Amino acid sequence: MGRNYLEHIREMKESDERDPPFFFQKPRDAIVLSGQTVPYPPQTEDFQFEVELVIAIGKAGRSVSQERALDHVFGYAVGLDMTRRDRQRESGKNGLPWEIGKSFDASAPCGNLRTVAEVGHLQSGRIAVSVNGQSKQDSVIEKMIWNVPEIVSKLSHAYDLAEGDLIYTGTPAGVAPVFPGDVLRGTVQGLSNLEITIGARS
Repeated sequence: MGRNYLEHIREMKESDERDPPFFFQKPRDAIVLSGQTVPYPPQTEDFQFEVELVIAIGKAGRSVSQERALDHVFGYAVGLDMTRRDRQRESGKNGLPWEIGKSFDASAPCGNLRTVAEVGHLQSGRIAVSVNGQSKQDSVIEKMIWNVPEIVSKLSHAYDLAEGDLIYTGTPAGVAPVFPGDVLRGTVQGLSNLEITIGARS
């Protein structure tokens, strides 16, 4: 999900704060597990991170109401939406899809899932990321414009939800470039941390 924190909308200067929610997709091979290396991708000189709360779907559904949306959630994780920002901005400027900027190999690191039975449904808590031990993004998930039930419901009216789907829910302000050798640590209060290393240019 794009543009779900006001501060990030303002720092990117790309849309109106009142725009409706929108979604884009990443391929299955975008997933990278915690502890692994993310290669610096080709065709970019501006490789950036976005820390996000991830919703894991455990029950298939279509056109799900907000009142029933949480019934479809299996658990939660910390994720990073890795972005070729220069390519994303070029695409937006030319009215083209975002895929080259967002949907590429190893672009969606994801921490270990914690089940709803373990952690409940997350409605508040700190979300943050550090690079080489220095804080870069630091906010709280209650600042999301669209909350978890709203996100699940709205997405289900556009696509069938399937078991195993992962929904990345948008990022707070503070996105920035990373470089080979950088170590990123993403956190959401109550969840397992996510740590990745940026590898050599591929």
